[in-house]
Amino acid sequence: MEIKSVFDEEFKTYGRVVSDYDFAELLKTLEEVSPKPMDSVVYVPGDEKLECLPIYETLKNNVYGGMPIQIGYCNGFNTKLNCYEYHRDSEIDIAADDCILLVARQQEIVDGKIDASCTKAFKCPKGVGVELYATTLHYAPCSAAKDQGFRVIIVLPKGTNLDKPAIKEINPEDKYLWAANKWLLAHADSAEAKDGAQVSITGENVDIIDLL
Repeated sequence: MEIKSVFDEEFKTYGRVVSDYDFAELLKTLEEVSPKPMDSVVYVPGDEKLECLPIYETLKNNVYGGMPIQIGYCNGFNTKLNCYEYHRDSEIDIAADDCILLVARQQEIVDGKIDASCTKAFKCPKGVGVELYATTLHYAPCSAAKDQGFRVIIVLPKGTNLDKPAIKEINPEDKYLWAANKWLLAHADSAEAKDGAQVSITGENVDIIDLL
């Protein structure tokens, strides 16, 4: 696997670089209010200290067209794929540290399965924001160096990743619903699979540790 840049032409299949916005205050606040563990990954869907900043209204109106949003974060240390998730909308990721995004396409899911070899890796530099399209499979970011953790802002429609709604399964996709607006495909080696997530990623679990 080759780690390319989010500025590479190939990334346009999965998302786009979000420019013309000043993320400086948002990222500074993130560094002040959130942990960056080196032995785990933490995810917070929404943080009021981030959502009270002026950039909230800009992202809500200019990026999401007025939809209610949440601004949270995903921080820590990680080098593995483990799972793929997708939403019914785009996700905005803003890197406070260099990080690697592992992605694939929802169209590559065949009969409820996707081979891990479909995974592509893109480096997102510190300070850069990207939009991951709704059909882009993704999960927790990865570290960009063996001794470096990451902090990444995660922007999504409000309520995403909160409690799973109680639904009656009507179609095959329903069994992948893991939380609100979150469909999850797990690798057998992941903690999520052990917690009951659908094992849907075949092949060897991607680990980029030797590429760092």
